[in-house]
Amino acid sequence: MKILIALAAALTVAAATPAQAAAPAALAAPDISVANVKAHLAQFQSIANANGGNRAHGRPGYRASVNWVKSKLDEAGFTTRVHSFTYGGATGYNLIADYPGGDANNVVMLGGHLDSVPGGPGINDNGTGSASILEVALQMKATGFRPTKHVRFGWWGAEERGLIGSSAYVNSLTRTEKSKIKTYLNFDMTGSPNPGYFVYDAVEGDFPAGSLALQQRLEADFAARNIPTELINVGNRSDHRAFMAAGIPVGGTFTGAEKIKTAAQAAKWGGTAGQAFDRCYHNSCDTTSNINDTALDRNADVIASTLWAVAA
Repeated sequence: MKILIALAAALTVAAATPAQAAAPAALAAPDISVANVKAHLAQFQSIANANGGNRAHGRPGYRASVNWVKSKLDEAGFTTRVHSFTYGGATGYNLIADYPGGDANNVVMLGGHLDSVPGGPGINDNGTGSASILEVALQMKATGFRPTKHVRFGWWGAEERGLIGSSAYVNSLTRTEKSKIKTYLNFDMTGSPNPGYFVYDAVEGDFPAGSLALQQRLEADFAARNIPTELINVGNRSDHRAFMAAGIPVGGTFTGAEKIKTAAQAAKWGGTAGQAFDRCYHNSCDTTSNINDTALDRNADVIASTLWAVAA
């Protein structure tokens, strides 16, 4: 038992350097099946196909997406609730899911937006992040993971309208409730077809204290898989913003959107230089054909290994 306790202590972000932490965390977490993640993406595509081609805020495809994800988590024994808000004359929805157990005063939260733009099904943006954290959540149950910290997941609505859902959620919390969330990890676009491997830059991003350890943790988990990364200043472009504004340490990964991959990046990661990381960003062609399986798989595994480490 003392050996197990010592191992758990070694995996905490505060106590370990990235190089020290990478190997045991990768071994402790399950290998996330990319086939399972892609099955979730196929479901999102089917929902969009049945609802006017999109899963956008205020549209039936979005609520159907919420209902389907909720059903999977309910079956796995999570405590779920739908948090509603209003924007642009329409009701929006966030899905919140709590894993049983763990210290309720020390919450690790993972999230990603579930909505698409009206012009497409939003499979890379952000079906990939949504499907990946869903599969990681399901594997917590399947593997019997019992973290010492409490783990919560959020699927955000109306991100594409201006980060509305995540802001509504954070603003709904009392000061005490906010103080219990010690970590927020955001995953928005994790399977871009011409991918890069970006980690949120905690320094250039001017993130709250504690965010640098999360950046280093993510970098270490990619390095353990021999995947070079670059830091990226994501600014206020995704749902980490509201948590960051509340003083909560944040981190995340990203495989690129409309910006162009350089020759140096193509040499490092493969793919096509001079082409966008995602040529279908915010377009109707953002379908299940607009995914790089390798990037999707790698990011899902990093999400799991990071969660297993920081929540242990």
